[in-house]
Amino acid sequence: MPLNIHFISGLPRSGSTLLAAILRQNPRFRAGITTPLHSLVMDVLKGMSGALDLSKVFISDEQRKRIVAAVINAYYADVPERSIIFDTNRGWPMALPVLSELFPDAKVVCCLRSVSWILDSIERQVARHPWQPSKMFNYNPAMDVYSRVEVLIKDHLVGPSLRSLRQAWFSEYGKMLIGFRYESLTEDPAESIRQLYGALGERPFEHDFNNLHYEEPEYDNSLGMPGFHTVKSSVEPNRRATILPPDIFCQYNECFWEDKDSNPRGITII
Repeated sequence: MPLNIHFISGLPRSGSTLLAAILRQNPRFRAGITTPLHSLVMDVLKGMSGALDLSKVFISDEQRKRIVAAVINAYYADVPERSIIFDTNRGWPMALPVLSELFPDAKVVCCLRSVSWILDSIERQVARHPWQPSKMFNYNPAMDVYSRVEVLIKDHLVGPSLRSLRQAWFSEYGKMLIGFRYESLTEDPAESIRQLYGALGERPFEHDFNNLHYEEPEYDNSLGMPGFHTVKSSVEPNRRATILPPDIFCQYNECFWEDKDSNPRGITII
């Protein structure tokens, strides 16, 4: 039986872990933090490319398609039939041409939040754990906020995710996306999840937004960021003053999806 699968992607620190914690309350759904599936698919495609001379001769596009489909199906072979899978990885927007052929009915739920507040969230995590320099910043405790922001925007976590999202948003595959604002999820979880179910064509489910349980301590400790993916027991608005210097906050306060002229594909935004 073909997989029933959707994907969670978008920007970091924008509610993807919270969303997974909510969705996994539904016994029909399987969701969690980032999986290695996207990397596996990319590695397989690279291995079947012209990088290996024989691949150009002996592997057709149809064979490549079957092999990638087999990898994805094998990865989720232990999932019960009729389950709905939500695979999380911020790289999926760059793979929409592949996903559209393998899973034409799949949606990619892109979590959205102002880049400034994403940077603020990460900076708070750094400040919370002064005794554990993070792998995210090459374990360097001497970096200042400007250096950390430069790393995040240039080539780690935030910048690549934003570029991937932009590529997908304006592409001909944009119709596969669902934009999910962080503010919608935290300020009105019941309504935003109801809208998400509708956009996915799923029958409603009664979620308990005051009884959430989800964490990945082993993964977070490996990052030097304890609690990075720990979800609070209750969904609540996250209103606070930023700890970023004003020049950084103003420079990266970007929400391009809020501009109607920046949604040429008519992407549903919750």
